[in-house]
Amino acid sequence: MNAPLAIIDKRREEANVAEVMNVIGKVKDRNCLMVDDLIDTAGTLVKGADALLEHGAKSVIACATHAVLSGPSVERMEKSNLREVVVTNSIPLSKKARQCSKIKPLSIAPLLARAVQSIHEETSVSILFV
Repeated sequence: MNAPLAIIDKRREEANVAEVMNVIGKVKDRNCLMVDDLIDTAGTLVKGADALLEHGAKSVIACATHAVLSGPSVERMEKSNLREVVVTNSIPLSKKARQCSKIKPLSIAPLLARAVQSIHEETSVSILFV
């Protein structure tokens, strides 16, 4: 069974400022997962979660590869309607971010270890990402 997909359409008029324009797809009565490459100021993330909830989503969890977390990002996430924000530890979290109840870091160490092992054994590294 394929999970339904929704897209959040946004516009970025200037750096670190995004405006959510539309939610495309059905999110009503669904638990939503937002996926992004990085979280910088968390403005887009929080606005996106609010838009999903305004369109009837039950809850919103976010995940991102890199937690840059600059400026007011941690406070924004803590005060937001996001249930949880899962990030990797590719960038060390600040003390404030580690104390945020919504931020859940995942270690990339096992993935890197398998990549090093694959290179040493001359086997496929790309298989780790498929």
